[in-house]
Amino acid sequence: MSVEELPLAPTLTDAESVVIAGPPMSGKYELMHRILGAAGDRAIVLSTGHDAERVRTDYTETTGHNAETVGIVDCVTREQGIEIEDVELTKYASSPKNLTELGVKFTELAELFEPYPETTVGLHSLSQLLMYWDADRIYQFVRVLLGRTRSQEWLTVAVINSTMHDERTLHTLLDPFDTVVDTRTTDEGWEMRLRDRSSSPTPWQQF
Repeated sequence: MSVEELPLAPTLTDAESVVIAGPPMSGKYELMHRILGAAGDRAIVLSTGHDAERVRTDYTETTGHNAETVGIVDCVTREQGIEIEDVELTKYASSPKNLTELGVKFTELAELFEPYPETTVGLHSLSQLLMYWDADRIYQFVRVLLGRTRSQEWLTVAVINSTMHDERTLHTLLDPFDTVVDTRTTDEGWEMRLRDRSSSPTPWQQF
């Protein structure tokens, strides 16, 4: 996938961090993969909602990159009671509730990907973490994660369901990110717009 195929590129792909906020079924997960693929040749995805097999399939089909270019922290499989061991490119956390373990598994993959400057990082999703922790705790987790990825100059893209949380929670969780992308569903399909702290939102456009 070329960067030109992604709306609002290169603004999105040159950002340090992006959060995609929108209601259910408005293309947030798919857009995350598109940004990751357009911005880099490799990715690490922290997945609290889908198992590693699905994430790897979705990433490769969306980006055109091969399966060996993506590392995944899977917070789903063990929570379902399935006993499975870590392998090189897939690490398994016991639950999205265990933020410490999630951070440790991410660090293991980050060390593996350190030689590759064109790495991107996805987090899907903040909303599922908020089922277990309050906004301030997730804010702290995100700040630590972004500190690590910025030190590597890796773009980070996170997803949040904008209809699940109150305004204070949304404000808290959007704050650490440089760029916010809103998504919505219309009769014509998915639309997106970009906003940051220094300018008005861009017009809505299809993606």
